[in-house]
Amino acid sequence: MFTVRRAGPYDGDVLGEIHAAAWEAAYAPFFAPEFAADGVRSRRTRWHERVGPGAAATVLLAEHDGRPLALSAFGPSSAGPGPAEILSFYSHPDSWGSGLAAALMTQTLRHLRDDGFARTHLWTLRDTPQSRRFYTKCGFTESGTARTHDFGDGNPLVQVAYERSLTPP
Repeated sequence: MFTVRRAGPYDGDVLGEIHAAAWEAAYAPFFAPEFAADGVRSRRTRWHERVGPGAAATVLLAEHDGRPLALSAFGPSSAGPGPAEILSFYSHPDSWGSGLAAALMTQTLRHLRDDGFARTHLWTLRDTPQSRRFYTKCGFTESGTARTHDFGDGNPLVQVAYERSLTPP
């Protein structure tokens, strides 16, 4: 059974564990082992402030049979007024293929529509075919926009933008 709820300040540790496990599985292969290990450690501790008082983004937490396994964070686009942006979307590798991430995306898009947004976008690494397939399956299309992002190791990686309408077809 899947449930999705708004994350609260008490969820910082579990959000960090989900982010760390997903990031390690999907992104660590792009980095030197020591840098990747540091990246995993840092992701375990950064969520407390993101769900604390005055947090700018909405964070949802998805559970499968009571086990928290996926998260999304979203809000107004950093690119300017108009669309929403999905800032983070991670699912623990233990949930890959279970349908939990799709359930979380459905709820994320519903929240954005309810908040009055007509469009949303997100960024993902160009060289992560699994995430790109997932976003396409969820109705996103590649916008044609790309950028480089340096995670701090001096080796920028290419990110591609995906977008979709939030209005019913």
